[in-house]
Order: sequence, then C-alpha cells, then structure tokens
Amino acid sequence: MEKSFIIKGGKKLIGRVRVSGAKNAASKMMVASLLTDERVTLLNFPAIGEMDIVAELCESIGSKLTRSKGKLSIHTPTIKTHEVLSLSRRNRIPILTLGPLLARCGKAEVPILGGDKIGPRPVDLHFKALEAMGAKITATEKSYRAEAPHGLHGAKIVFPFPSVGATENAILAAVLAKGKTLICNAAVEPEIIDLIKMLQKMGAIIGLGANRTIEIEGVPRLRGTTHSVIPDRMEAASFACLAAATDGKIFVEDARQEDLLTFLNAFRRIGGGYEVADDGISFWRERPLTGIEFETDTHPGFMTDWQQPFVALLTQAKGVSVVHETIYEDRFAYARDLNAMGANIKVFSKCLGEVACRFNGRGCEHSAIISGPTPLVGGKSTARDLRAGVVQIIAALIAKGTSTISGVEEIDRGYENIDGRLRALGADIKRV
Repeated sequence: MEKSFIIKGGKKLIGRVRVSGAKNAASKMMVASLLTDERVTLLNFPAIGEMDIVAELCESIGSKLTRSKGKLSIHTPTIKTHEVLSLSRRNRIPILTLGPLLARCGKAEVPILGGDKIGPRPVDLHFKALEAMGAKITATEKSYRAEAPHGLHGAKIVFPFPSVGATENAILAAVLAKGKTLICNAAVEPEIIDLIKMLQKMGAIIGLGANRTIEIEGVPRLRGTTHSVIPDRMEAASFACLAAATDGKIFVEDARQEDLLTFLNAFRRIGGGYEVADDGISFWRERPLTGIEFETDTHPGFMTDWQQPFVALLTQAKGVSVVHETIYEDRFAYARDLNAMGANIKVFSKCLGEVACRFNGRGCEHSAIISGPTPLVGGKSTARDLRAGVVQIIAALIAKGTSTISGVEEIDRGYENIDGRLRALGADIKRV
C-alpha cells in the first residue's frame, strides 16, 4: 500500500540532526566491491531504499551481504552470473557493473536504466569509454550486452561533458585493465574522489591530474578493504534550506564545509547564516531572504541536487530569482506543485544563464524565474522523484495548514528516516 506524509506547517525547526552516508558514494562502492573476491566493509552506510535496490543487484550477481546499523559487509567470492536481466525495482546503477563483470568474466548483460523521473540519461558516453578499452557492446529491447573476450586494455578517453556516471564507469573498468587509462574532462565530484580513495585502499593505482584528468594504471587484482562513506552533501543542503525556510536553526552534524563551498556562498547571499564547527555546520536565517541568480554546474559548481530545495527556499525570498539548470533537462516538474500551493514560478525552455548550455534550442524547460515572497498553503501532491519530494516536504513545512504528500517511497530512496528526524526538530509530520 502506498504511504503518505501528513504535514502541518508553520513550525520553526530547531535542533540537531546527523546526515547519513552519501547515497551517490555508497551505491558505487557496493558496485566497486564486485572487483575483488575478498570482503569489503562500508561504514557510515545509509539505511535508504536506494541501497536495497543495489543490494538486490549485487546479490543476483553473487554477493553475500550482511547489514547492521551504519555498516555493510559485502563479499563476492565468485560471480554467480554475468547476466542481470530483471530487478524488482530499477535505478541507474546496473550499467556501472559492466566494468567489474567484464574484468572478472569477460562478458556482462544488465537491464536498461531506470531511476529518478528527471528525463533521459544518455549512456553513449559510458559505451564509448568501455569500447575504447576493448569492449563490444550491443543493446537489446530490455538490456545492454558487453563482451571483452581479450580483456580490457588502457585507453585515452575524452568526455565532451564531465559526466559523473560515465567517469565512474571508466574508473571501475580501468582499475583492472591492462596498461594505463587517461580520462580527460572527467567529473571530480566528492563522491567520485571518495570512490577513488576506496579503490586505492583496495590496491588500485589512480592519480588526479590538472584540468579534470584522471590517470589509472591497471593492476592484476584488488583486495578487500574497510572504508567509511563520506557524509551526504545533498542531505546537508536540504536541512540548511529547511532551517532558513522555517526561520529556525539546525545544527547539521557531519556536514563538511569542503563539500558545500558553492552552496554556502549562495545560502549566505540570499540571507542565510551559518557557522562551521569541527563536527558540523549550524544553519539559520540571518536576515530577510532576497532573490538571487545562479546556474547549476558540475563540481565545484552549484550542484543540481541542491537546486530543488533551494528553489523551495527562494519562494520565500523578496524579489526575483533566476535559476538555470544545466545538468538535467527536466528538473522543474515540481514547480507545478509549488505553484498549486501559492508559489510564483515560471519555467522556460530558453537558457537564462550567462552562457548558453547544451540544452539550448532543444525545447527543454530548464530555466525558472521565481518571484517572492509568496505565502504557501497546504495541499496534496505526489513525490515525482527523490529531490522533488524533498521540495514538497520543505513547502509543506512552510505552508499554512495541512499538506499530504503521497509516493513517499521515492523520498525514502535517498533520505533515511526523514519523518523521524524532522519530528525530532519539531516538525508536525506523520507517516500513514
């Protein structure tokens, strides 16, 4: 039965909350564990729905998993099958198993991508990288097949865009490939750096160069390791937005300044206040909120996953804000839900940033103008995807009256016990 959140808004959120381990790091580390026949232990491991999906994927391949609070042990002594043809739930992770399966079996077949409902996620960059390393890839109606009968070999890979997923795929394939691989115009998000740190512990040889280059020297085998997952920077930003939106004050335990530099600048510019401590960051509203212009970008730019909660906050800012989304072409669908609650958000297909992005002229609604402040009233909505669901929570906590958010399974995919943690901060929220 589908679950919902019932939220009564208007309360200031005050207190202390701890962020979970990063979803976008932990899931890739589970895949990286397939590269070795030894045990891998992940600490600060998040208890979220996304990890259940990846666990099913790894178990179907042959992994043995043991989970306890904040800890995962994963061991794949043998590959039971190189074919993963169906999963009970879908996300975009299966394509990342191509490299490990090719390294250990010489062939692989995985289902077509799924995941958040935020538009198509092209996989051509993934395939070109793997093909440069010697893989032969074909697509069927429901799956991707890959073969490397002579093994993978090093190659020079130049990405036209610093894709996070394609960079991760290239890294996972290259660590056991013969020879050296040079990845140019690579993504360098904190989650990727954390994955590289884990692979180094396992015995990989990976160097970071200037201008987004990653150099990998393949090794014959990797060993097991223990690694602590970095804190989730998306979750930290969400709680920061909640603090300012409700005019409360939240200490976000384990939030790291080095992962939030661009967000912190934007937060301060619109009127948010923060104080960095050794064990986290406090967030509050320092002055009346004002509008801002910004565009999302790859790291170290303003992260696309920060955009949605930040826009919810901007509905309470005086003046006009302009947001240009350059990473995904369809991330403003949630604007309809906010407008139904009283927000004033207009979405455009033209580029409203300083530079025309790759979506220019394609008819994608990837820019927005937010006029505020606007009082919000409670309403009914359905979580369209993980980040949009968080937008709806923030809006409901700002709004006057009661809101109902259905489809909260989407939110549970990325936020551990979000309703329980919000109640501890003073929110009136219940799961039904």
